[in-house]
Amino acid sequence: MNISYNWLKDLVEIDLSPQETAEKLTSVGLAVEGVHPHGDDFVLDVELTSNRGDALSHLGTARELAAIQNAKLKAANSTNNEQRTTNVNLVTIEDSDLCHRFTARVIRNVKIGASPDWLVRRLEAIGQRSVNNVADITNYVMLELGNPMHAFDLNKLAGNRIVVRRAKPGETMKTLDEIERKFDREMLLICDAEKPVAVGGVMGGEFSGISEETTDVLLEVAYFKRESIRRTSRALGLTTEAAYRFERGVDVENLIRASNRATELICELAGGEAGEFVDVYPNPQPLVEIPFRASRVNALTGLEVAPEKTLQILTALGFKMRENAEAESITFVAPTWRHDVSIEEDLVEEIARHAGYENIAEELPPAFGAGEYQPAEPQKKALRQTLADLGFNEAVSYSFIDTKHDETFELLPGLIDEFASEKFVALRDSIIEGAVRMRPTLLAGLLESVRTNFNFGERNLKLFEIGRVFAAFGGEGALPTEKESFALVLTGGERFANHAESDSELDFYSVKGALEAAVSAMRVTELEFRAACVKHLREGQSAEIYFDGDKIGTVGRLAEEIGANYKFRQPVFLAEVDLKKLLTAKTEPILYRPLPRFPAITRDVSFLIKRAVSFGEIRDFVRSQNFELCRNIKFVGIYEGKGIADDERSLTVRLEYRSDNLTLQDEDAETVHRQIVAAIEEKFGAKLRF
Repeated sequence: MNISYNWLKDLVEIDLSPQETAEKLTSVGLAVEGVHPHGDDFVLDVELTSNRGDALSHLGTARELAAIQNAKLKAANSTNNEQRTTNVNLVTIEDSDLCHRFTARVIRNVKIGASPDWLVRRLEAIGQRSVNNVADITNYVMLELGNPMHAFDLNKLAGNRIVVRRAKPGETMKTLDEIERKFDREMLLICDAEKPVAVGGVMGGEFSGISEETTDVLLEVAYFKRESIRRTSRALGLTTEAAYRFERGVDVENLIRASNRATELICELAGGEAGEFVDVYPNPQPLVEIPFRASRVNALTGLEVAPEKTLQILTALGFKMRENAEAESITFVAPTWRHDVSIEEDLVEEIARHAGYENIAEELPPAFGAGEYQPAEPQKKALRQTLADLGFNEAVSYSFIDTKHDETFELLPGLIDEFASEKFVALRDSIIEGAVRMRPTLLAGLLESVRTNFNFGERNLKLFEIGRVFAAFGGEGALPTEKESFALVLTGGERFANHAESDSELDFYSVKGALEAAVSAMRVTELEFRAACVKHLREGQSAEIYFDGDKIGTVGRLAEEIGANYKFRQPVFLAEVDLKKLLTAKTEPILYRPLPRFPAITRDVSFLIKRAVSFGEIRDFVRSQNFELCRNIKFVGIYEGKGIADDERSLTVRLEYRSDNLTLQDEDAETVHRQIVAAIEEKFGAKLRF
């Protein structure tokens, strides 16, 4: 956002140089990236976070300076030009859920021409080109007060009226950039009695725009639903100054002031005559009241701020105080231009910004037992250490992702509330452009990390992440659902120390084994894997994960169509489980077991079995038979292909035999081995493969 230093001085009484102004603004969070001379003016390049839509104007920036300097804020000059009309049909809002307020003013006998030099210079200083006097005035007032507006040629509007409604399926219009746009049902249009004349909050239409023949103007200043503007702008690939501001929130109570200011300038610079005015406000926006305790400032920041200083800061920023019945509690009403302030912690942040972050001293936390492990921390530590030993790196992804992932992944069981009207949590003010969704899965972030590594030429990866995932909750006034999740992803080959090439390819059993090793380190009961079709995984190489009889996640190979979207050219294996279920489970005691005194005898045996039979079924069956000398059964490998029927495969397992009392002879182990093999053959219809 470019801010004119001279323009700021028109709005606030300050005695600061341009460089001092930049330093003051930066100190309160409005980071000034540079100060550049422009004629007799200086331009401040202010970098704003997406939640500070109020500062996307000279008035908003001046308001911050007034609070910093305890200076007087000067209102932009405007008179009351309201001439209410009895023409109730001048503006009709059919979809008030997307358009909360709409003002329209008729200005007659306008002479379209060039803007005066002072207006051209001021716009050029902040990177705006001059078009004509009326268009320049609408841009000028938007940059001054923060409210986007649009001027229509009144005589080109069929019926000389405005209808605000959703688009009809397949409806089209050519916008001011001379591109034919096609709309869907969720897009808001500004129409006349017959056709669309503008995309609400984004861009005007070519047909109804101001031209040299224009004599009568209809000036629109409106307030649209932020989420609707963001969606429409993204869907159309159309980014404008107006949409940029509407997405971040404008002041709904400043519409009439902005309309008055623009009308005054049009009458002065274009010879217009102010006419009828209408204000349609079907959805008044409620005020946000925030209970506040002065003690929370010190508790959260360590700053000692006097009560009178606290009140001065918040009042200067537009917050109005209401006393509560409780002696230590005050209620502040947030100004209508601050959409980002809604809770007590937000007020503390406002005070800390202006009291000075640099004044926060270093001190140890006062809490008793600070630094001690929380109940589940030892288990997490064991999980992390085990995966690190297996060659994994821990990833930390953003909690915000793009909405394109909404239906891509199968989510953790129980995360989505079936009674919630919306499945996911949407951000009003996204920190990252386009990332407006609180993540419902860790997999989206991990796959982005995989893509980034691939782009840098790293093909062998083992990553894991522990973090929270989110979903909407159906209960009235309830907070979103949160679950602690654990996910891992691996791809490529297993590469050992001092080896340039990988020695073996990672596969389904690699990710399954890593997951089992991590859970084993947490000292909880074993996981159970059941073959299943999973939305984001490849059929035939996917499974659901169960723990104590409850489904807690999924594991498998990433589906080809999803991998193609990421442009992956090699298999990727991943898993995600509900970590909370594991952390709250009863841990197994650590028992001492002496090392075996006598050696074991192992036998590898291969069975021809039907594809539907899994190793887990065979393992569980063998264990259930309680053969005294059989101490373990392990998976060795699977072969499918030449020489084996399409509905069969060769499964190789390793059986371990040992006695606690003596060294087994081959014939002792062989007797038990034949019994086990015969039992497997009978139970599963298996055949020995030689």
